[in-house]
Amino acid sequence: MSIDHHAVTEGIKEIACRTLLPNFAAVVRETKSDGSFVTEADLSAQEQVAALLYRLEPDIPMLGEEMSTEEQQQLLNAPLLWCLDPLDGTTNFSGGLPYFSISLALLGRGEAIFALVYDPVRDECFTAHKGKGAFLNGRLLILPEDEQPISGAIGLIDFKRLPERFVTPLALNPPYTSQRSLGSVALDWCWMAANRCQLYLHSRQKLWDFAAGLLIFSEAGGRHATLDGQQLDYHHLESQLAFAAVNDSLFKEWGDWLQNR
Repeated sequence: MSIDHHAVTEGIKEIACRTLLPNFAAVVRETKSDGSFVTEADLSAQEQVAALLYRLEPDIPMLGEEMSTEEQQQLLNAPLLWCLDPLDGTTNFSGGLPYFSISLALLGRGEAIFALVYDPVRDECFTAHKGKGAFLNGRLLILPEDEQPISGAIGLIDFKRLPERFVTPLALNPPYTSQRSLGSVALDWCWMAANRCQLYLHSRQKLWDFAAGLLIFSEAGGRHATLDGQQLDYHHLESQLAFAAVNDSLFKEWGDWLQNR
């Protein structure tokens, strides 16, 4: 199947600029049953993206974050599937913090084969095709392979959701120089792909959170795993923990530090 990725990308960017930017810090958020937040902008963006994708690729179904769990579960086994987070970083978006994105992945046979994450505030569009590299606004992203000390790395660490055994050691004696928790999983993976941060740890990300960003990061050369050494799983909807680093040496050192806690 030949998919017009350019039309998809331009359509997503237009929806983000038309729907998200005008409502930035100007919407009321509501709490969903799982404790996460949603706004009218999330719902409107999902509806518009669904219409765009149906117009461009009517034979490929779409799984969106704002669907019911029952609807999402029914879609998981489709041979090709769009996976959308219409607004990743809703808390930031509603609170006026300029770190949020719209994230879309095309899944096939349990893996991501195309990814797009768009940050409308900075007009940064991250894309990747499986086996063909990762790009930021058309510029190839290649992470450095040279060894670097973990003591000089910046970590993207989601303290709020970490297992307790990590919290005190990371707060009192972390192996890295500094940490950030920025609030959009999709953009976190992309900023790692751009080498803006070098280490990553997040314990509650769902399929629509990581589907696109993880492919972009992996295509840039980054490494990731769960604590039991597996790759993040595209086959289910439960929250998953992952750690990551921008190259092999940091990945090993970071993984060893976590395993020893």
